[in-house]
Amino acid sequence: MSQSQLEFRHLKTLLALAECGSVSQAAKRVFLTQSALSHQLKALEDHYGLALFERKTQPLRFTPAGERLLALAREVSALVAGAERDMARLREGEAGELRIAVECHTCFDWLMPAMDAFRQYWPAVELDIVSGFHADPVGLLLTRRADLAICSEAEPQDGVVYQPLFAYEMVLIMAKDHPLAAKPVWQAEDLASETLIHYPVPDVMLDLVRKVLKPAGVNPARRTSELTVAIIQLVASRRGVAAMPFWAVKPYLDRGYIASARIGESGLQSELYAALRQDDALLAYMRDFLHTVREQSFATLPGLSVLA
Repeated sequence: MSQSQLEFRHLKTLLALAECGSVSQAAKRVFLTQSALSHQLKALEDHYGLALFERKTQPLRFTPAGERLLALAREVSALVAGAERDMARLREGEAGELRIAVECHTCFDWLMPAMDAFRQYWPAVELDIVSGFHADPVGLLLTRRADLAICSEAEPQDGVVYQPLFAYEMVLIMAKDHPLAAKPVWQAEDLASETLIHYPVPDVMLDLVRKVLKPAGVNPARRTSELTVAIIQLVASRRGVAAMPFWAVKPYLDRGYIASARIGESGLQSELYAALRQDDALLAYMRDFLHTVREQSFATLPGLSVLA
């Protein structure tokens, strides 16, 4: 057998392909141009004489050969990450405190699994969520009532560092028998006569209102609810429509409880950032928590994209 050309960078590329579902998004994830990533994959396929994935599927689908290398990538990546954590603990110690504040109601869908995974890696780090919903989680950082804040905008503040987590698409959900349920794309004017159901937060925290409705001068009737499942139920009962993350409503769409549509031709994209104090940004367990959040989220949540 000839000498293998397989390198760790190739394994990282395969993981990115599996998690992002497309070459363009995977290229962003590994900080390459799409052309460079395609060239890297082509060289790997030429070396083995086998196709690694089917190029005309969406999301991308791996061939048996690709699945075998992907399994290797997952195994090796876990071993490397474990060794790096061991080195960080030897250098900086194992203990610490990480109190998390959130401003989004749907954050817990991905935050809790990430926290569970992190606890396995750093059992001596005291991990907690600052109770309640916080309209200004970054303020909790500055008063040292939290150590990390999850927020939707990176507003510059002295002493605060923002790290991108991921971007995701917001979709409009409506009852299955809504008159416009078959319409694949809704524009701002389609919501003028609707009741918009949303969480009880200021308009500046509602991307649909801030990015779509307000610029178009559309101000529909409103209704609020604290719970995601309650919003889903209200929508299914034709009490109104709502804008929710695709990954949060996909289980209800798959079961046929509700229908969905894209918001605008290009879709409505939202972002999530982690904010932390500048003096905490180099802590090994803090960096590893952010890595774990991204890793877990891209592996389990559909429709994510890389946030630069």
